[in-house]
Amino acid sequence: MKLKALLSDVCVREVHADPETEIRSVACDSRKVSEGALFVAVEGFSSDGNRFIPMALEKGAAVVVTAKRPEGDIPYVLVESDRMALAKLGINWYGHPAESMTMIGITGTNGKTSSTLLLKQVLEKTRGWKVGLIGTMANMIGGEVIPTDRTTPESLELQGLFARMRDAGCDCCVMEVSSHALALDRVGGVRFDVAAMTNLTEDHLDFHKTMESYCDTKALLFSRCGKAVLNEDDGWYGRIREKATCPVLTVSARQGGDLQAKDVVLRGDGVRFTACCRGEEEKVYLPIPGKFTVYNALTVLGICLSLGISLGESARALGTVSGVRGRVEVVPTPGKPYTVVIDYAHTPDGLENVLSSMKELCRGRLIAVFGCGGDRDPIKRPIMGKIATEIADYCIVTSDNPRTEDPAAILSDIVAGIDGECNGYEVVENRREAIRRAMEMAGEEDLIVLAGKGHETYQEIHGVKYPLDEREVVAEILAGTRE
Repeated sequence: MKLKALLSDVCVREVHADPETEIRSVACDSRKVSEGALFVAVEGFSSDGNRFIPMALEKGAAVVVTAKRPEGDIPYVLVESDRMALAKLGINWYGHPAESMTMIGITGTNGKTSSTLLLKQVLEKTRGWKVGLIGTMANMIGGEVIPTDRTTPESLELQGLFARMRDAGCDCCVMEVSSHALALDRVGGVRFDVAAMTNLTEDHLDFHKTMESYCDTKALLFSRCGKAVLNEDDGWYGRIREKATCPVLTVSARQGGDLQAKDVVLRGDGVRFTACCRGEEEKVYLPIPGKFTVYNALTVLGICLSLGISLGESARALGTVSGVRGRVEVVPTPGKPYTVVIDYAHTPDGLENVLSSMKELCRGRLIAVFGCGGDRDPIKRPIMGKIATEIADYCIVTSDNPRTEDPAAILSDIVAGIDGECNGYEVVENRREAIRRAMEMAGEEDLIVLAGKGHETYQEIHGVKYPLDEREVVAEILAGTRE
């Protein structure tokens, strides 16, 4: 593809290269540059891509795209924004793949993963669509699973994934849209047919600094979509609604909302409620317990309505979906009088939601095993310590993914939020041993919640990932008990 074609719709300040140059590939990682490549130098947080321009040229880069004027006599294009340029270049390189699919984006602090996975199943059942999915647990093209390391890939990788979906015949792409993806233009240039907001609670303040900034970043999604579905019960709904530039359908589990959940019944085997929308009513059952499941279901139903799928169709499809791995997932404990549940809750609101929901269902004691991730917002650690010890009857504070931080220091931050009037707790740094401790102390009708890891099958300590699947840990402990 010629350089001039690649630069279509890119905000260019100056061109110091031959527009007729034939570009053979596009890369933003100098290690991936090959002969004839267009190298996009992106200024990051830990490293500046401009430092690697000489390396890219040595490896055969034909042209450099940058937001900083480079040194020396080299072929380059000066752009307004390196990140947005990378996004637009990716769109052009891959032939505008998102335009050939129905695009649905879901953002929010909690509920994104569950909502996208549920929506994928509902669209497959109601419309017979082949659905691509991009999210925290994995990327999917129909039934093919593609492992992922981040919620939303970098823009060039994202466009390549869209192209794979298009080429595989996907009718629709459902994706989680993180605040980082919006702030860093990973979804730059992408127009969504429908976008939804689940909720907004404290998270990523190490990046956004304030909740207002976090909220306004999330709100960017609703200026680049055709229709929006918003949770009217969320405390930040008003601020989001003000910034939305498209028709909005509101959902609520209280009084109000265009789509409302009434007669909510929470049980151990799932939730039941009546969905009401503009005079139409449908019974809804979803085999996933917890009040938050009601909101996830409303998000899915609202998106379906925005796509022209009837309330009856989508409600019936929801009743047949399978549970989401790592989201209120019950782990088999044959022969034991207690229940073990795994959940991905790793934010204050997520932890409060899952523990409060399980408390309502628990007939014995509620035992929580949880920790906080390293190299992430430290402000939430004491908050989560306080929440867990106030709701659960007993807590075991342990490691999550310490990453490059000292595990003991993270545990100290969590314990700092626990006051003297809380329920009982102890600290067990080793997560396997913490799970063992919880299972050893659990009795008749007790419920153990293993919070934070969810679908993950590893634990990252001092920058090294070690295998850790909590389902396997529980099975191993039970096997040792029976021997």
